[in-house]
Amino acid sequence: MSRVLRAGALSLRWEPRAVLVCAGLLGLALGAAVLVVGTGDLPIPVPDVVRALTGQGGGATEFIVTTLRLPRAVAGLAAGMALGISGAIFQTITRNPLGSPDIIGFTTGGATGALVQILVLGGGALAVAAGSLLGALATALIVYLIAYRGGVNAFRLLLVGISAAAMLEALNGYLITRAELREAYEAAFWLTGSLSGRGWDHAAPLAVGVAVLVPMALVLGPHLRMGELGDDAAHALGVPVQRTRAALVLVGVGLVAAATAAVGPVPFVALAAPQLARRLVRRTGPQLVPAGLMGAALLVIGDLISLRLPIPVPVGVVTGVLGGVYLIWLLAGEERRGRV
Repeated sequence: MSRVLRAGALSLRWEPRAVLVCAGLLGLALGAAVLVVGTGDLPIPVPDVVRALTGQGGGATEFIVTTLRLPRAVAGLAAGMALGISGAIFQTITRNPLGSPDIIGFTTGGATGALVQILVLGGGALAVAAGSLLGALATALIVYLIAYRGGVNAFRLLLVGISAAAMLEALNGYLITRAELREAYEAAFWLTGSLSGRGWDHAAPLAVGVAVLVPMALVLGPHLRMGELGDDAAHALGVPVQRTRAALVLVGVGLVAAATAAVGPVPFVALAAPQLARRLVRRTGPQLVPAGLMGAALLVIGDLISLRLPIPVPVGVVTGVLGGVYLIWLLAGEERRGRV
């Protein structure tokens, strides 16, 4: 049941359950991030990590925490939030739980841009990030233009995106087979999605991008919710449907491109986070904030699992396994409801 908080002429409607879910997810994500910072060849107890984060740790411990390991945790939190919110946007636009950016090709486009930079043009981390960003934006533009027929139909956008993803996956495979062995290994490792070796040069631009794009997504959130009623109903309520949809696509692509540029194409977080958040909140609609916090928690917990395994693996491997289990569960649920 929603409640209204009033302060003079201003009023704010809020949901107690949603607030509790968001608080729990935030605590879970931050707790997992602290454990990630404390995990490594030199384990650091949680109290020492907290003291180092507050500037009260010893010189060596504070250097390890703030310079070597904290960027990894910040990148995981920011990338997870970006993927969760982007997934919620595209699942709402396509009106399909499978309509996440890694299914409809935008994440794959970012990977293609990065591979072209790694294998063809060459360059460092900044160049790879720029290539990933341009690849995701170019893919989104092409998919949007192909799907546009006097407007963008949700089902047509989904089909065109899936087709684009299949073609880009084939292109990515071709690029790797034509590369030198060392470059092919580097590209294949990047394609798994990894937080290993992430420094402030990765985490800081991603955090800035999330800080800019998330408020834009929240501002467009009410229009996104009304769009679930259908284009005609949303237009009757005064929503400029096509302009709003274009703006939402741009924001969603920006979020997934920023995440992919920083940590690679981490699979299934954008797919699972919005659906899990919606089930916890028990409300319809995009639920952008819970989806973002769920994405952050999933990615950082996946990273923690990857670090604690006997043989450390990239976080994309962990999220891929967990996401595959989730996808089977989702499809089984849809079949029980007679939708598959």
